[in-house]
Amino acid sequence: MNILILGSGGREHALAWAVMQNPKCDRLFVAPGNAGIAGIAECADLDINDGAAVTGFATDNAVDFVIIGPEAPLAAGVADNLRAAGILTFGPSAAAARLEASKAFTKEICDAAGAPTAAYGHFTDAQAARAYLREKGAPIVVKADGLAAGKGVIVAMTEDEALAAVDDMFGGGFGEAGAEVVIEEFMEGEEASFFVLSDGQNVLPIGTAQDHKRAFDGDEGPNTGGMGAYSPAPVLTDAIAEAALSQIVAPTIAEMARRGTPYQGVLYVGLMIRDGQPRLVEYNVRFGDPECQVLMMRLGAQALDLMLAAAEGRLEGARAEWADDHAMTVVMAARGYPGAYQKGNEIGGLEDLPETSREMVFHAGTTMEEGRLVANGGRVLNVTARGASLAEARARAYDMIDQIDWPEGFCRSDIGWRALR
Repeated sequence: MNILILGSGGREHALAWAVMQNPKCDRLFVAPGNAGIAGIAECADLDINDGAAVTGFATDNAVDFVIIGPEAPLAAGVADNLRAAGILTFGPSAAAARLEASKAFTKEICDAAGAPTAAYGHFTDAQAARAYLREKGAPIVVKADGLAAGKGVIVAMTEDEALAAVDDMFGGGFGEAGAEVVIEEFMEGEEASFFVLSDGQNVLPIGTAQDHKRAFDGDEGPNTGGMGAYSPAPVLTDAIAEAALSQIVAPTIAEMARRGTPYQGVLYVGLMIRDGQPRLVEYNVRFGDPECQVLMMRLGAQALDLMLAAAEGRLEGARAEWADDHAMTVVMAARGYPGAYQKGNEIGGLEDLPETSREMVFHAGTTMEEGRLVANGGRVLNVTARGASLAEARARAYDMIDQIDWPEGFCRSDIGWRALR
């Protein structure tokens, strides 16, 4: 079959890498792709948020299956356009994608489903939000309601910090995403990610992971899109995963179906775990990045079969086959990220690194300029490895990093510390 993946980051490189291993894949397109993806697939210059353009490309190129990577095209209804044209698609409708596109909507669903989550208030004006903050005090969490590229969440440890976040959001600091604000109870515990597939009715767990949001070692520095991840997450035990499935995920999927907006695709379930009990932090309606990289490293070719089963409504009885192994990805970012950083610096040494089922460098922000591989983003490379233990996967990943020649890049040296301590 001919397959199209939408997106240009490390997540999409990992998806393409896994899909290409499956003999069902005849021809693979990725739009718009990046320099690493171009080595294994045909890249297409396409506006992935334009449903008509994506549908036209898929039709013209006899695409049988579309996998939507990022959240923006999902929120824009690209999956709806594709399905209306009769093209098999992996990813939720715009109505179902509100589970990520609106934090207030997610809270409404949790209330209706009885899913445990943080207590909250939802506000459309700054004055009411400020009054709520003064009543609740700090620490507290302030969230822009809409999509803010992973940057619309402020964990405020003081009341002044929380008030400043509210003023910034209502003042336009996050664009339209901050036109409404959700303020949540600060939850204590350990955070982990639980990934499930849904076909609208059935759910299938496909793995757990933990990522590292802070830029620097010791969880210091500003929040980022993620500086590394590993799978599985030891804190998310089988018992906790079962509790999350029965208390949070299944009731959410049932409530979405009851409303006439069934959820089909992957659901990223961000959990806060304390005393063996999970509570929902957030939903994302796509694979996490960089969590997708470690999941794909462990799933391999079966990832395509499972995504097809979700898209075709065949998840009942499906199962993911896991090796008893571990995977880690370490993000190499441009110096200055998540603040100002330079583009165009040459990266060397990748040509000498292995590309196997146990070792891969997934490209997140790269391009080719006059035959040179150069950095073209904040998070640039995802150095990823598998091992019989997490320590082995970690050693392999950092050994690969040592062989990369990119003085303008940096990475954390302590990815996996929670699980390895």
